[in-house]
Parts: sequence; C-alpha cells; structure tokens
Amino acid sequence: MSDVAPPTPARRGRPGYDQETVLRRAIEVFNRQGYDATSIGDLARELGLTKSAIYHHVPSKEALLAAALDEALDGLSAAIDAAGRATGEVSAYERLRDAVRQSVEILGDHLPAVTLLLRVRGNSEVELAALKRRRVIDDKLAGLVQAAVDEGSLRADIAPELISRLLFGMVNSLVEWYRPDGPVAVHDLSTAIVDLAFEGLRA
Repeated sequence: MSDVAPPTPARRGRPGYDQETVLRRAIEVFNRQGYDATSIGDLARELGLTKSAIYHHVPSKEALLAAALDEALDGLSAAIDAAGRATGEVSAYERLRDAVRQSVEILGDHLPAVTLLLRVRGNSEVELAALKRRRVIDDKLAGLVQAAVDEGSLRADIAPELISRLLFGMVNSLVEWYRPDGPVAVHDLSTAIVDLAFEGLRA
C-alpha cells in the first residue's frame, strides 16, 4: 500500500472575497457608471459572483454606499475636528493650514471614496445623510477661517464663508485629475496647495 496521499482535487466554486474587497470593487463600479445606474447584478458580474453571494457579504447596495461615504467623511471630519480641538495650543491660522493639508492627504489616501462622496446628489436617505455631514464639515471649516480672520492672520475683505468654499473647492477639484500613482506624491501636493492658498490669503 502506498504512503503517498492522493492529490487534492482542485477547488471549484465562486472566488473568495472579503467584505473590504467587495467594498473596494463596488466603489470602482459606482464611480465608473454611477451609483443609481448600478445594480446588485452589476456588482455580482464585476466580482464574478451570483447575486445571492453578494448578499453573503453585504445586506444591500445602499449599505455599500453608506460604508463608502462614511470612509470619506470620517477622515475629513477627523481632520477638521482635530484642528478645532487645538484651540489655545497653536494659532487659528496654523490650525486652518493643517486642516487643509490633512484634507488633501485624506483625499489622496481615499480618492475613490471621496470621489464618490463629491458625486452624491441627495437621491436617497443615505445620500441626504452624507450631504448633511458635509455641511457640518463646511460650517466647521468656515469657523476656523473666521477665527483666523479674527486674530488678524487672514485678510478680512473676503467673507469667511467664501474663503471656506474656495479652499474646499480647490481641494475637491483634485478628484478630477490627481492620481496617487502619478508623478506627484500626496505630501508634495498638500504642501503646494497650502502654500499657494495661504500665501495669497495672509494679511
């Protein structure tokens, strides 16, 4: 009798995916063809799974959208909140600069999720909740701008709300052209944006 074990039969069936991989691929498809135009069937085909197998990983398409938007919003919220908590330790001007710098780096590190966030239009409860969180972030950034104006670090002839919109508009525009695997490192990009923006705003 031979001691050699029989060969193990080749595994068959659907490929294995964890929840994180499913989310990454879903964000790619949402950005490529639009969230509303994407069905669970589309995601299943992208992953080479059946529709029922998708539901093994996530309860719904909306849950994937919510997870993607939270990924983007959690990072941006953390950056702005950290700047707000530093009151008394550093100037409002430096806190604002740091908030913008971190926002750029978060965008670079989470570019697909942030791209998806910037494309939502409030067509569902999930999207409306995300837009509400974005408004909170905008309001907090405007507060940082106002604090920098009040301490005399920023020019006062431009409304703080407008400065806030222009700063975030510059950051948000990066999703249209920036590629993390391109020639510009995200750290160099954040430095360039902060220097460009704030040298023009300094009182």
